[in-house]
Amino acid sequence: MINVGIYGVTGYAGYELLRWIGRHPEARVVFTTSESQAGKALADVYPGPLDTPLLAPDDAPLGEVDVVFLGLPHGVSAGVAQRALAAGVRVIDLSADFRLRKPADYARWYGHAHPAPELLPAPYGLPELNREALRDAKLIANPGCYPTSVLLGIAPLLRAGVPIDPTIIVDAKSGVSGAGRAPKQNTSFVEVNESLAPYSIGHAHRHVGEMEQEAARLRAGAAPQIIFTPHLLPISRGILSTIYVRIPQNWSEAQVRSLYADMYANEPFVRLLPAGKLATIAHSAHTNLCTISLTLAAPGVLIVISSEDNLVKGAAGQAIQNMNVMFGLEETTGLA
Repeated sequence: MINVGIYGVTGYAGYELLRWIGRHPEARVVFTTSESQAGKALADVYPGPLDTPLLAPDDAPLGEVDVVFLGLPHGVSAGVAQRALAAGVRVIDLSADFRLRKPADYARWYGHAHPAPELLPAPYGLPELNREALRDAKLIANPGCYPTSVLLGIAPLLRAGVPIDPTIIVDAKSGVSGAGRAPKQNTSFVEVNESLAPYSIGHAHRHVGEMEQEAARLRAGAAPQIIFTPHLLPISRGILSTIYVRIPQNWSEAQVRSLYADMYANEPFVRLLPAGKLATIAHSAHTNLCTISLTLAAPGVLIVISSEDNLVKGAAGQAIQNMNVMFGLEETTGLA
């Protein structure tokens, strides 16, 4: 049995982790923490059947667990990771603190110096692309929700060395839970309801650095430029990324489909839809799936649609998938 601690359980991703680990046959939650709600019971914060006591982070009994999940803000996670690793506890971090491999890149995209540069680079926790590096890892950087959908959507093209246009355009839409649980005016019901709002468009969103870093690694250093336009959907959860890629004009949809089918044939959490079917948020909601559809819109113009649940494959489910790889369990354990 794997003994687990969850930091930041009152955030959406932390609470989702608790729910899923509660169904995991090989793991049990030993403690949960909350900075803002310490001393309360979880049911006081999330009405429902889960009623674990909420500890202050400094009171967490690290000596009683094998691994901790960090559902903490970037800039905060790194310090907790340092303490956990020093105590001999493995770490799966759901913040952005370890996703970028270089401290300078972190400073560029997050606006302050990296709080624990000695821990970089950490293995990037997208199992479908980086599985071997995760086995027996002490620290795993759980990917961002948008990058998961985009990278799985373009990886077969990059890994196969298809001569694509160096600029990839991504139009992505996310449910409001992707913005976190802290109250903000732009994510309040009245602001979001019956609207669709773009934000951080072009080359400005923090996840762009992560996408381009991992895309470059897939293509042996030839980094594509990703032009990224995220939108806030008036729904609770889900991501739909529509990705436009220019490929050689003589390539058929069947050739492209063969690349995707070969790469994902044995991946339990990537579903390639048959020709003529388009991925929707409903294909992946409340699951650890990334669902992909392919459309050749015109000669040389490929549209990839990639859907996922931002709280599951985009956060908690993928973190559990990483734990399974880390501890040598069947990858689908607790997630099927």
